[in-house]
Amino acid sequence: MRNKCMGIINLNKKGDPNISKLNYARPIASTPIGGRYRIIDFTLSNMVNSGITNIGIFAKEKYRSLTDHIDSGKDWDLSRKKGGLSIFSPEHTEHQNMYPYRDGDIYNLLCNIEYIKRSEEDYVLVSPGYMICNIDYLEVLKYHKESNNYITLIYKEIDNAREDFKGNITLTLNDNNDVLNMGTNIGAFNKANIYMEMYIMKRLDFIHIIENLTNTGDFMYLEDYIFDVVKHKKVGGFKYSGYLKCVKSVKSYFETSKDLLDINIAKELLYSDRKILTKEKNEAPTIYTDSANVENSFIASGCLIEGNVKNSIIFRKVHIEKGVNIENSIIMQNCVIGENSKLENVIFDKNIVLSKGRELKGDENYPIVIEKNISI
Repeated sequence: MRNKCMGIINLNKKGDPNISKLNYARPIASTPIGGRYRIIDFTLSNMVNSGITNIGIFAKEKYRSLTDHIDSGKDWDLSRKKGGLSIFSPEHTEHQNMYPYRDGDIYNLLCNIEYIKRSEEDYVLVSPGYMICNIDYLEVLKYHKESNNYITLIYKEIDNAREDFKGNITLTLNDNNDVLNMGTNIGAFNKANIYMEMYIMKRLDFIHIIENLTNTGDFMYLEDYIFDVVKHKKVGGFKYSGYLKCVKSVKSYFETSKDLLDINIAKELLYSDRKILTKEKNEAPTIYTDSANVENSFIASGCLIEGNVKNSIIFRKVHIEKGVNIENSIIMQNCVIGENSKLENVIFDKNIVLSKGRELKGDENYPIVIEKNISI
């Protein structure tokens, strides 16, 4: 029996958020997180764990690191003769030459519409690349079919909207979970229904929307179309109740990373029956010397730890020398932290060498970010 739903991971989002120096050369989706993952691993794994094996990633630019991480898709069981994983962009396509002035995700999808037309699935699931959660899309698809919605939007009801998810879209729903209208979270109220930028609809309807909107030129982004269509079509909401974080700023990235050190959140996200898959990199076990002291931290394989690490995430092949104190920080792979240095509330990208005796301290809400491939 063939799969009933295909997946589209949309990286060409309205507003094009980025995380400062961490995203000069990579999209948010391929940003390292949690010591061994990339942010897109959560979206990919959610789809694969829900039986979706035909997935297209629609990128805009800076996707070399993404292709390097994903490769053929074999680590997600997506290296297949039929379906599998594909990465698309608007570059070097027929429509790029015809409409070089166009922008937006509708144009990106149009440039690669043949992929969607060739697919055999009845439904299409669209998701962004920066939402961190562990969700079963089979439940969403079942709800969508039973409710006879034109589009089903996935949302989460939160009670900290004054502090979190600012700028995200909110939904107003009736008692039947029909979407009445959509707005923006400006932090005015604590409670809000946050739209997770994920939705399911029929594949043929999706194709019709892309081609029709291209002809009329009414919208550049699908998000704007969905804002409008709730006035004319039956658009419903599916309520998700698990952990959710939208990583679209340094602050939210840092908060999410700290959340992963919470054992209850880690169990839900990483250690449930729906595993988060990532690219396998076999390394030697980490070595801890007699002078090492580690507290409430994640240490990846291939490291040499001689100093003190607390409430931090250390990626692969990091050397922390004697006398070092690291607290509330993220150190990505291939970094060397010189002896007697002190780091607090900092984020080091890859391949950074910190000479001995240095001290860097950021704010717990706004950490210092050091871009990759430099020596300090």
